Amino acid sequence: MQVAASTYYAAKNRAPSARTLRDRHLVPQLVAIHAENYGVYGVRKLWKAAQRAGLDIGRDQTARLMKIAGLEGVQRRKKVRTTKPEASTPRYPDVVKRRFSAGAPNRLWVTDLTFVPTWAGIASPPAKADEMGASPTRTGYGRRLSSQRRILFDSPSTARSLP
Repeated sequence: MQVAASTYYAAKNRAPSARTLRDRHLVPQLVAIHAENYGVYGVRKLWKAAQRAGLDIGRDQTARLMKIAGLEGVQRRKKVRTTKPEASTPRYPDVVKRRFSAGAPNRLWVTDLTFVPTWAGIASPPAKADEMGASPTRTGYGRRLSSQRRILFDSPSTARSLP
């Protein structure tokens, strides 16, 4: 990026903006309020707590300052880890060398396996598509068997049978 030397030095030597100065003042206060509440408050509750403490601060500003300070609220929702790789398992080779383009139809097919959380568990709808732009085709379905193991039904056989 081309920047004139005078512009660079003007920006470097410029005094901090009013927003930067206010942020320097507010961040320690938000960290203290967050710590007083056992570090569990998210944006909405920390914003309300800051208002009760007498700080004139907006919700989006609270979110921005929380990000700057590295603060996070506790999430009650269970995080689903969809993959658990083993170091001893060999990885499949990259046969397309990360070039996802094809010269003609039926030359390169790509697949996608997405894990979708549902009330009953995790659904695994895989899809197969021609890289030239053919519409994705559903090739099978899956379901969660346990927290340690997943199985996909009909995906490999269906994928081989499609053109």
